[in-house]
Amino acid sequence: MRLLKIVPQNTNIPFLAARRIALIFSLLLVLGSLASWAFIGLNTGIDFRGGFLVEVRSKNGPADIQALRQQLGQLDLGDVSLQEFGLDTDVLIRVQSQNLEDSESLSDVDKAAVALVQTTLGEEYTIRRTEYVGAVVGGELRQKALMAIIAAIGAIMIYIWFRFEWPFAVSAIIALSHDVITTVGVFSITGFEFNLATVAALLTIAGYSINDTVVVFDRVRDNLKRYKSRPIPEILTISLNETLNRTVMTSLTTLLALVSISVFGGAVLADFALAMIWGIVIGTYSSIFVAVGTLVWFNIIPDDDEDVPTPEYER
Repeated sequence: MRLLKIVPQNTNIPFLAARRIALIFSLLLVLGSLASWAFIGLNTGIDFRGGFLVEVRSKNGPADIQALRQQLGQLDLGDVSLQEFGLDTDVLIRVQSQNLEDSESLSDVDKAAVALVQTTLGEEYTIRRTEYVGAVVGGELRQKALMAIIAAIGAIMIYIWFRFEWPFAVSAIIALSHDVITTVGVFSITGFEFNLATVAALLTIAGYSINDTVVVFDRVRDNLKRYKSRPIPEILTISLNETLNRTVMTSLTTLLALVSISVFGGAVLADFALAMIWGIVIGTYSSIFVAVGTLVWFNIIPDDDEDVPTPEYER
């Protein structure tokens, strides 16, 4: 059966000709993300800040978000956010913790705030659930999320180091860090909520990005044996073009699924889908221009083994 190819087999796009421009663009993107993170910060969710969440359902048709926001805003409870959730009758109400001291359980002042919200909603809404996250728990979650990301990147670096050589590991980690930092920067700039689902998305992006990079690196390693007499930039360009069809097909099919989740998944999955969509786009870009682009800086040399013949499926 003939395989579907979006990219023609003999494509020869000079990706590395634009590597300096791409690397400057990536550097500005990373610095901008770090600056935004430092000066603007993240709109962290209740998972990290502590607070309570109330899920309600309107008894009389679609929920009036604007009226609810106005009513709850007059309660002077601090940060109150509302999101449509699933059906147009359902609303998620998030309220920051009213207790300034670290606590692991619902304090009296928070209980009073929950009761005040429920009273304000009146008989027009049914309370479906109320959840609380203490400030101490939020701090622990924040610390564990950071440790999970660092551990994932460290484990990936060790894996790449053993599978290839140290220049490949360094290039892969530069690309991976680029993807994670810019994704956090997008959340900082846009103000979208950064919660545990977003952390899960960051770890997923790290896995997707390194998988894409490993595929290209595998082809680079094969071509280092196959084309010993050619310059390294030319071998890297050949490798990128030979894996381009696979890269484009994987990215497009993944994006189709994520756009569907973003449109039909509701508010709960919206932040996760946004992070993943950005991560797929930036991960594809970084695999080409950052991971392979930085390999040019290292003194990688063709393998001393004998030439490897071109596989039959590539002829």
